[in-house]
Amino acid sequence: MAGLTGVFGGTFDPPHLGHLILAEAGRAALGLDKVLWVVTGQQPLKPDVRTPIEIRLEMVQAAIAGNPAFEASRADIDRPGPHYSVGTLAWLRARMPTATFAYLMGEDSLRDLPKWHDPQAFVLACDAIGVMERSGADPDLTDLEAMLPGLRARVRFFRAPGVDIASHEVRRRVLAGESIRYLVPDGVASIIAARGLYR
Repeated sequence: MAGLTGVFGGTFDPPHLGHLILAEAGRAALGLDKVLWVVTGQQPLKPDVRTPIEIRLEMVQAAIAGNPAFEASRADIDRPGPHYSVGTLAWLRARMPTATFAYLMGEDSLRDLPKWHDPQAFVLACDAIGVMERSGADPDLTDLEAMLPGLRARVRFFRAPGVDIASHEVRRRVLAGESIRYLVPDGVASIIAARGLYR
């Protein structure tokens, strides 16, 4: 797997320690040279994202500061929408023609892959698909392969420590005036406070 570049997409509203753990586990397990954190615009499956994308990019940059293997990507910022993962990979390939890409996702996303935009083209655009194992998701690779030929050969499962943190819970805590310490990196917490986010 050496030489692969990880692609880790999300709304990151806000980025939290669970995101960092997943990205690092994928990097280590798959031997990735680096992981591109792709801050997505208005995701079709998450219509309630309200924080401007440039602020979410700023939070990601704060979250990954100090890890030379992590890099924030503007792939879904510097191109017109709608933003689908297959388009993200095409944009990255045009700018990094010699790179090979491993898209990182959870087992729940793998299970739902047939619902994605042009899922067959997405599968073929990936050199590998890193899938973090999650209890309860149970994707059926045989059924998925029948719908999306070539998927099984690309999937690489990996484990990450189970951390039950979600961005919506961080937002709820901020709104309620509760502590978010140790849920998000200090730099992210500082941006949330300074900009009055989620209140």
